[in-house]
Amino acid sequence: MEEPVEYRIERLRRRLAAADIAELGVRLELRGNTVVLSGTVGSPECLATVREIAEAELAGVPLLTDLVVGHTDPPEHSEVLR
Repeated sequence: MEEPVEYRIERLRRRLAAADIAELGVRLELRGNTVVLSGTVGSPECLATVREIAEAELAGVPLLTDLVVGHTDPPEHSEVLR
């Protein structure tokens, strides 16, 4: 008997929050029979890792990835206040 997709989603949530990735900015939603990953991650490498983990954990479940990489670089110039 195959495990319910809701259990697999919850296991994925726990893996994403674990110390090895510690990615808390990712939301997971079940829409119909598709799991949607959305939110902001810190780097392109993190995005690739999140996708890899999600694809492994949710193998066989339709997956839509709507993740963006946030920019954490310091500003290039000072802000002028008037």
